[in-house]
Amino acid sequence: MPTLEDIAHALGVSKGTVSKALNMAEDVSPAMRHAVVEKAVEMGYTRNSRGKNSPKLAIFICNMDYTNPADFGYDILMGFRKAAEPDGYEVDIVPLDKETQNTMGYDAYMLQHNYSGAFFLGLTLSDPWLAECHTCTSPTVLLDNQATNNPRVTQVGVDNAAGMRIAVSYLKSLGHTRIGYLGGDMGSYVYRVRYDAFHQALREFDIKSDPDLIGTDPKVMACVYHRLPRLLEKGCTAIVCSHDILASSALTYCAELGKSVPNDISILGFDDIPLCQYTAPPLSTIRQDRSQIGKSAYYALFNQFKGISLASLLLHPKLVCRNSCAPVQP
Repeated sequence: MPTLEDIAHALGVSKGTVSKALNMAEDVSPAMRHAVVEKAVEMGYTRNSRGKNSPKLAIFICNMDYTNPADFGYDILMGFRKAAEPDGYEVDIVPLDKETQNTMGYDAYMLQHNYSGAFFLGLTLSDPWLAECHTCTSPTVLLDNQATNNPRVTQVGVDNAAGMRIAVSYLKSLGHTRIGYLGGDMGSYVYRVRYDAFHQALREFDIKSDPDLIGTDPKVMACVYHRLPRLLEKGCTAIVCSHDILASSALTYCAELGKSVPNDISILGFDDIPLCQYTAPPLSTIRQDRSQIGKSAYYALFNQFKGISLASLLLHPKLVCRNSCAPVQP
C-alpha cells in the first residue's frame, strides 16, 4: 500500500506537506491540497494505509428519510451506530446530494474528511458516486446496491428474491393465481431486483405472468392512480407492492374506489415500516430487520479493515401477517 512518503516523492514535496494537505491544514494552499489529494487517490492511498484505523466513519444518505423513528432509514442508522460507536468509532451522518458528488470524487472526499470507511443509503443508479464505487479504494458498504468486482465494496440488505418467493407462496396458499405487482422507480437497483424477483417467483410457483397485471411508475401516486385500476379491471385478486408506502397508498385508493381490502383484493407490502400497523386495514408485508442491516453494514466495514473482503451480506426476510390479505373469494 502507498505511504505518505510515496505520495511526497511522487509530487516532489515533503511528507509534512502531504500530511497537512490530507488533514485540511490552513497553511497549505488549495492548489497544493488538490494536487496531494488527486495523487493520493491515483496511487490508491487510504487512511488505513497508515497502519491503524481512523476513528471516523461516514454514513452517506440521500433520497431517504431518517430523522424520525417512523422513517425508513432511522433504524438502519441506529443499528450501525450501536455497533460502531462501542468500538470507538465516531459516526458522521452526511446528507448527500448530486452537487457534492459532481464537485469532488468519492475517494478524494474520503481522504479530505479523514474517513476510514463509508456506508451508503439511498443511492440511485444515476448517482456519480455509485459509478465510482466500481473502482474506489475506500472501504465501502452499499445498502441495496451493487458494485461488482471491487473487493473494497460490500452489498448489504435483505434477500429480495427470498422475500418475493415468500410473498407469492403465501398468496398462492390463499388461493390467489391472478397476482399483480405494483412497483416503484426502476431507476433504483433494489426495485429492479424486486421486479425481477417477483416474476421469478411466479415461475417457481407455476403462476402465469400477465403483463396486464404489472404496473410501475417512479411516483407513488401516479403508480396507484394510473396502474391500479387496470389491475382491478383485469381480474387481479391480490397485489404485491415493491414497498410499503406504495402498498399503503393502494389501500387508500381501493377504499376510494369502493373496493374492500382484503375481501375484494388482497394487498401485500414489502419492508414492514412502522406505518404498516396503522393502515386501514393493518398491512401484511415482508419484513426486513433494518436495525440488523445497520449492524451488518458495520460488520462488513470492520472485516474490510481486518483484510476480509465480503461481497454481500443479505438477511433473511420474514412474512408479517396482518389484515390486508385473505383467501380468494369464490
